[in-house]
Amino acid sequence: MTLVILLFVFGVILLALEIVVPGAILGTIGGLMMLGGVVVAFMQLGSTGGVIATLVALILLAATIYLELVWLPHSRMAKQFSMDTTIDSTSQPPLALEADVVGREAVALSVLAPTGFVRVDGRRYEAFCQSGYASSGATLKVVGLDTFRLIVTQP
Repeated sequence: MTLVILLFVFGVILLALEIVVPGAILGTIGGLMMLGGVVVAFMQLGSTGGVIATLVALILLAATIYLELVWLPHSRMAKQFSMDTTIDSTSQPPLALEADVVGREAVALSVLAPTGFVRVDGRRYEAFCQSGYASSGATLKVVGLDTFRLIVTQP
């Protein structure tokens, strides 16, 4: 009986530690310890003791999961570990202002098949050619902007 209780207690502790140490290793070991406690209960206490141990293990497992997933996120401790500020900046400045480049003429510095480099007003940009291909030196028109490149087309 003592071994069953020890396996259950250590299993629940390891399941609870899974919150702090991610990776599912401690939770898996904790679940296996609880399963081992059920098996030992069946062997030592017979079928009645094993069924009772199974019910106790399921109740402990449900209570642990409830505490970790429902109660803990709203607790004072979770608020201390949680971030509550938002950063509204970007990792790099915008490629270009849309008004400055859209509608302008671009010259292909490399083959665009469909991406390559173009020059617009003396500045070099990465570009995507909508028609799929433009040879080096081709005159193109900037029709749009996406996150990191210009969108160009052949006039």
